[in-house]
Amino acid sequence: MLSKTAVDHLRSKVGAENVYTEKEDLLVYGYDATPELHGYPEVAVFPKDREALRAALDLARQEGLTLIPRGAATGLSGGSIPTAGGMVIGMTRMNRILEIDEENLTATAEAGVITIDLFNAVASRGLFYPPDPGSQNVSTLGGNVAENAGGLRGLKYGVTRNYVMALQGFLPDGTEFTTGCKCVKDVAGYSLRDLLVGSEGTLGLITEVTVRLITPPRDKRTLLAYFRDIRTAGQVVSRIIASRIIPATLEIMDQTTINCVEDYAGIGLPRQMAALLLIEVDGHPAVVAEEAEGVRKILAEAPADEVHEATNAQEAAGLAAARRTALSAVARVSPTTILEDTTVPRSHLAETFAEIERLKAKYQVRVATFGHAGDGNLHPTAVTDERNTKELENVHAFFAELYEKVLSIGGTVSGEHGIGIAKKGYLLRQFGEGGMGVMRRIKDAFDPDGRLNPGKIFQEKASPSTVRTQGEGHV
Repeated sequence: MLSKTAVDHLRSKVGAENVYTEKEDLLVYGYDATPELHGYPEVAVFPKDREALRAALDLARQEGLTLIPRGAATGLSGGSIPTAGGMVIGMTRMNRILEIDEENLTATAEAGVITIDLFNAVASRGLFYPPDPGSQNVSTLGGNVAENAGGLRGLKYGVTRNYVMALQGFLPDGTEFTTGCKCVKDVAGYSLRDLLVGSEGTLGLITEVTVRLITPPRDKRTLLAYFRDIRTAGQVVSRIIASRIIPATLEIMDQTTINCVEDYAGIGLPRQMAALLLIEVDGHPAVVAEEAEGVRKILAEAPADEVHEATNAQEAAGLAAARRTALSAVARVSPTTILEDTTVPRSHLAETFAEIERLKAKYQVRVATFGHAGDGNLHPTAVTDERNTKELENVHAFFAELYEKVLSIGGTVSGEHGIGIAKKGYLLRQFGEGGMGVMRRIKDAFDPDGRLNPGKIFQEKASPSTVRTQGEGHV
């Protein structure tokens, strides 16, 4: 428990309006977007600049507090949940776009800048920042970096890691660091930048990010294909990639998701179809025309039951927006929504869809599946009620068996959501004791006292301050 003297000192350095210590205020900072998981911090601090952040880190070190970096808390693996009290460091008030460098095609922004704001700012200069996580309207750039966020355009354009050129921030002891630069080529020393991207706030607190920009595509075509068999849809994805066509977007929704989205958005999706594929090709107009024709040929051979092409940019944007509403639409169905991000080699997509259907029947659970099919990144999403103990046990048994299958075919336990609290058991299965030991040594080098975002990624004794009702593989 922080003393009044410590709190007063903190408020004098950071600003009283940026420090929260009351129970009612702190409750909200014990959650992110992950179901079943919550904790409770001792204090939440929202610095507005680096000096305020430094002061907060100094006090935390003096008081022996753990540190939990927090962006917009849209994470889906419990990565920003305080597992052992401590100090939540909210980065959302460090939210300035510092520079858009049109000569070097880069942008530099503070960690609290909202993703879509950065996208719009560079778009106004005729430039393009491709990463587009589903939470882009609220998620922060620092959070994207910490989780190595993906998005609908990840198939062609890559994920956050592919655009980060430089980072600035602090180690938990207050040491300031800079890694990377604006240079296109840079092999000086270890690539600490790449180590920090995707580290889930366990190695350092990121304050500033420099990203590379590209020129936007000149043309785009959007196709929507419907299937009466979801395995056929999975086979089409593999055939498109095998034909050397790399769409900007290649998304899938199963029948459950289609119906949820139609209930939510009412855009005329056919409820009887087992699956749909949303396919966008972009680039030079001649290439776009050729690739769109190639996709149409594959869809005809599959065959798809129906194929539609957006007639204008507004219609295309509406179709993409409908896909982005999938999680919101599914979440309306039941009190608890458990969203995973199993990822498999694309050649195994049809097999994975079949396994999902088998396991749904075996465990009698309701699961909606959507995701970035072109990446092999699927989001099987269980709609359940965590108050129903038996049903919840079945849901966790479903995911445990699904992940065993995913790992057996060369997949990964997380394509974009990260490990956090929720997937620590699964990560151990994927990497084994040897791989986890290497990661632990890296963690210890950056954070020898274990004060930075404890309880994430690595299996350790559960803290009594964190409520976790997850089943086997989730703790």
